[in-house]
Amino acid sequence: MANQAETVSTILEEWENVKIRLDQLFRERDQKKAKEWMEKGIALFIHLLNYTNEKASTPYDSIPFHQLNFKPVNIEERLGFIMARPGLYHSYRQLSELMVEQEKLYAKRNIIKKNV
Repeated sequence: MANQAETVSTILEEWENVKIRLDQLFRERDQKKAKEWMEKGIALFIHLLNYTNEKASTPYDSIPFHQLNFKPVNIEERLGFIMARPGLYHSYRQLSELMVEQEKLYAKRNIIKKNV
């Protein structure tokens, strides 16, 4: 369990660093660099999504969304929007929300596992 918590903690720490950088890049309106950092953020989200659901990390196009028990509402549409337009500020806001929601779902999963 500690190793799991460490991995999730590392993902969330990396996300915080990416988020700080993205805030700066969107303030500077540097869409090209923001796109690169968004791709890092998307990869972190997918890693967290898979980890929460105890699935091997897979590329976006092979995520079995229907098999995931712990996922944000409308994940396919939301993540699809973000991946289609990673340079937009709205995509960044949406990714930030997905990370918050997935972190809560990870905590929920842990509570459920403890009570089983």
